[in-house]
Amino acid sequence: MSAKLLLNSEVSIPEAILRVLEEAGIDMVFGIPGGQTGSIFNALYDHQSTIRTVLVRQETLAGIMSEVYGRLTGKPAVAMGQGAFMVSNAMLGTLEAYCGSSPMLIMTDLSDGAPFSHHAPYQSGTGDYRTWNAQTVFSGVTKATFIPHGPAETVQCTQLAIKHALTGERGPVALLYHSAALGGRVGPDSVPKLYSTQSYLPTSPPSADPTLVDTAAQTILSAESPVIIAGNGVRVSGAYAQLQELAELVATPVATTAAGKGIFPENHPLALGVCGSFGQRVANRTLAQADVVLIIGSKLAPNDTDGQNPQFLDPIRQNFIQLDIEPKNAGWTFPCDHVVIGDAAVALSQLSDCIRDIGPPLDEILNVRKARLLNKREEYGFFNDTEFTSDEIPLLPQRIIGEIRSGIDDDAIVTCDAGENRLFMTHWFQTRKAGTLVSPAATGGMGYAIPAALAAKLASPSRRVVAVSGDGGFPMSMNGLITACEEEIPITVVIFNNSALGWVRSGQGNKQIASEFSDVNFAGIAQSMGCQGHRIEQPGELEKVLKETADSNITTVLDVVTSRKFTFRDVSSKF
Repeated sequence: MSAKLLLNSEVSIPEAILRVLEEAGIDMVFGIPGGQTGSIFNALYDHQSTIRTVLVRQETLAGIMSEVYGRLTGKPAVAMGQGAFMVSNAMLGTLEAYCGSSPMLIMTDLSDGAPFSHHAPYQSGTGDYRTWNAQTVFSGVTKATFIPHGPAETVQCTQLAIKHALTGERGPVALLYHSAALGGRVGPDSVPKLYSTQSYLPTSPPSADPTLVDTAAQTILSAESPVIIAGNGVRVSGAYAQLQELAELVATPVATTAAGKGIFPENHPLALGVCGSFGQRVANRTLAQADVVLIIGSKLAPNDTDGQNPQFLDPIRQNFIQLDIEPKNAGWTFPCDHVVIGDAAVALSQLSDCIRDIGPPLDEILNVRKARLLNKREEYGFFNDTEFTSDEIPLLPQRIIGEIRSGIDDDAIVTCDAGENRLFMTHWFQTRKAGTLVSPAATGGMGYAIPAALAAKLASPSRRVVAVSGDGGFPMSMNGLITACEEEIPITVVIFNNSALGWVRSGQGNKQIASEFSDVNFAGIAQSMGCQGHRIEQPGELEKVLKETADSNITTVLDVVTSRKFTFRDVSSKF
């Protein structure tokens, strides 16, 4: 098919940039106008039917919302604002995208003010004499960084940035527009020529080498006790159905990493829950007894392997198969007997088809595996802690999580923050549909849950979204509640309020310092921002309010007074 020109008449540079975004299917911009990005924001006024612009109150929200929207939809969202503040404030989302493989487009500027770019360093990020170097900073946390100067170059660099964000292992790409980049006009006669953005986009996800797929299939079929470890890469690829199909085909139990929690329903007969340092005991025990371990879309972080505990995972006594889209990730943590490189959704379908061609296990083998897993769940326990129904006051974390679980629909999306509250959710909250939980996949910074929930609601407007945070993380992003009200993005926020940095305080023993807070009325703060706010102190109240506000169009904050009785040690790995 012949290439097409991008433009048939002359337009401004900002207008051409937005046409590129439209052609790429990019429909969300999060940020704050500032510096030279103001001209792009101004141009967005005429594109409101195709691109939604969400004004946030601080760039941190823009970074996280862009990262989560990209992770959930598979297409980049834009985080945009002035250079110095996209570096200083939006870095949390950028780091998550870089280490967690989320497609993301950072559009910012050098604030250089040519022809004075090399003069006094106020805001300027050119890296010239005494100025800060934006390219150096962004290059360390992105897949690629572009600094366009001329008109046509600016448009092409925008197209190439989108290509980089989506090609292979996805990730963030930064566009640092020089002051000379956004002026002037481009058109059909521009040099270099400007072609349709479709020419720059990846056509289809990469498939795996059939020979390697066949070898992996043969290994799985010859195993006595195969087990799957599935990570965040399954979410990035949208391979929920393909993962479940393979698991059911060979009756193979599925454990997820902490970052992968939510990609496989934990009420499924083959679910093991999360494995590793803060996972389910049945997951760790089952993996320890496996002879073949299939690792899908995971880099295997230290917590995923319980610090490379050989009782848990051991490449000497176990056969490892690793499936990943990035060759650098395969065999990173452990040597692997077999490596399959490809997109998770495509490669898992290939693997299932290959197993069908060879001949899947007999029904009697499948039934034995299912019965064996059921027995292990009964032996080691599986989301059946007695504290889920405890009436203790202050409320135990388990009771809070139990009421969240019973107070929301199975397809509601839950976003987690960081800290001890996330460990509790990782261990005790049972997901019941694939694609219903999002948590930090890389850096694990506090203040993540609220902007993540806002992005999830925009990605799935018809579903309820619940942000779960601690009282340490909530104040870091509670300005997101203003955005929720102003932009009419209704979410529910549940706060584990124990007046402490729980993980820190629990780890300090008898020498506690800088880890306790005064009691703050977060429900009252939420009300002052235009939200519903409820202080929860009694058993049963949380579930009741969650059900009552299920269809509310107003953001709701539930401030739950939480016991300190249980700590991260209670959800730490036990073999």
